[in-house]
Amino acid sequence: MNLLPWTIYVSFAGALLALAAGARSAAAARGVALATALAGWALALAAAADFAPGPGLQPLVDVPWIRGFGIRYHLAADGISLTLVMLTGLAATAGVLFSWNITDRPGAFFAYYLALIGGVYGVFLSADVFLFFVFYEIAIVPKYFLIARWGSTRREYGAMKLALYSFAGSALVLVGLLWLYAATGAAGFGLSELARAAAALPREPQLAMFGLVFLGFAVLAGLFPFHTWAPTGHVAAPTAASMLLAGVVMKLGAYGCLRVAMVVFPDALAWWQPILAWLALVGIVYAGLVALVQDDLKFVIGYSSVSHMGFVLLGLAAANLQSVAGAVLQMFSHGVIAGLLFAVVGRMVYERTHTRRLDDLRARPLHRLLPFAAVVFVAAGVASMGLPGFSGFPAELTILIGTWQVSRTWALVAAVGVLVAGAFTLRAIQVSFFGRSAADAGPDAGSHPLDPITWPERAGALLLLAATLLVGLKPDLLLDWIIPSLQSPLFQAILKGGAS
Repeated sequence: MNLLPWTIYVSFAGALLALAAGARSAAAARGVALATALAGWALALAAAADFAPGPGLQPLVDVPWIRGFGIRYHLAADGISLTLVMLTGLAATAGVLFSWNITDRPGAFFAYYLALIGGVYGVFLSADVFLFFVFYEIAIVPKYFLIARWGSTRREYGAMKLALYSFAGSALVLVGLLWLYAATGAAGFGLSELARAAAALPREPQLAMFGLVFLGFAVLAGLFPFHTWAPTGHVAAPTAASMLLAGVVMKLGAYGCLRVAMVVFPDALAWWQPILAWLALVGIVYAGLVALVQDDLKFVIGYSSVSHMGFVLLGLAAANLQSVAGAVLQMFSHGVIAGLLFAVVGRMVYERTHTRRLDDLRARPLHRLLPFAAVVFVAAGVASMGLPGFSGFPAELTILIGTWQVSRTWALVAAVGVLVAGAFTLRAIQVSFFGRSAADAGPDAGSHPLDPITWPERAGALLLLAATLLVGLKPDLLLDWIIPSLQSPLFQAILKGGAS
C-alpha cells in the first residue's frame, strides 16, 4: 500500500519528461506517456495485491504542511479510493493508446494529460480536505488546455464552459469549507476533525454548508440542472480527454460528494436527501430523453454519460449500504464503459469518416467497413444498458435495490431511466453501424475503404472491454473492497443519517 503515493509522483514526473521528450519526437513523447501510465497502473495493481479490506482509511503519508492552519500532507486509502485509483490507472493507459495519432505538439499534450492524471490520483488519496481541494483544482486546469488546444467542435467554447462551471462549483466548495473552519475554529482540515467540528454546529448552518459543498462537487458530477457543461465538453474534447472527462474527472465530483460533503455533514444529509434524489432522477430521465433525439453520435454518448452519472448521485442520495456501494461500483463501471464508447466514436469512427452525424453514418455500412469498431461499440452499448455479464448490470442493480429500500417511487422512476437508456443506445447502434447494408448502399459502398483499426486502438479497446466483463462476471472483486470501507464510523454516520 505504501506504493500508492508514487502514482502521484510518477505521473507528475512523467509529465515533465513527456514535455522534454516531445522536443525530440512524437514517438518519444508517446513512449514516455505510455510508460508513465503503465507505471501508475502497475503501482495500483501492486497495492491492490497487498490490500487488506477493512473499515477506515489506511494511512500512507502524514506530515505537516501548513502548520498555522493545521493543514497536513495526509494521504490515505481504503477500498473506495483504491477502486477509483485502479480505474484511473486503467483509463490513463487506454487514453494514451487512443492518442497514438497525436502529432501536434505531442510533448505538451501528454504533459497536460499526465498532470491531470497526477491530480486525479491525488484527489482519490487525500485524507486532508485542503489537500483534497488542491489536487482537485490541479486535475481541472489541464482539461481546459487539452480541449482548447487539441479539441474539435467548438473547442474554445467547450473548454471555457467546462472551466467556468468547474471553478464555480469549486468556489461553492471552498466557501462552505472555509465557513465551517471559521465558524468552529477546527484544529485542522482532516476529515475526522471537520466532522467533529460540524457536529457541534446548529442545524441551520450545517444545512447551508452541506448544500454549498455537495452541490459544488456535484457540478462536476453532472447533477441536473448543472450538467450542461458535460455534453459540450465531451464533444469538444479530443478522444483521450473525452475518455478522461467521462471516465475519471466526473468521478472526482461524485467522490467529493461522498468523501467530503456527506462525511463532514452527515446530519444535514437527511434534510437534503429527497431534493438530491429527485435532481438525480430528473437528470437520469431527462438526459436520456435528450440523448434519444440527438443527431450527433458524440452528443448521444455525452448525454448518456450524464444519465448514467445520475445513478451514481441517486445511490449517494439514497444513503444506505447497498445504494452507496452500488454508486461506487457504478463509478468504476461508467468510467470504463463511457471511456470505451468515446474511444470508438472519437477515434475509430470520426478520425476515419470525418463525421459524427447519424444521418451521414446511416448512409455507410460501417459494420462492414469497420467490423472491429462495430463489435466493440455494440459490446460497450449493451454494457451501458446494463446487460448481465457486464459491469453496468451489478452496479445499477445494486443501486436500484438500495434505492427501493428508501423509496419505491425513486426506484421506479430510475427504472424508467434504464428503459430510456436502452432506447437511445439501441438507436445509436442501429443508425450508426447498421443503418444500411452494403447491398442497399450500392456498388460503390465499399470502393472507398477506411483505414484499418491500429494496434494501439485494439489494445486500448480490449483492455477496457476486459475490465467491464471481469467486473460484470465477478463484481465481488470490487465490492469486497468497497463494502468493508463503508463500515467505518464516518460512513456509518452517513448511512444512518441518510436513512432516517
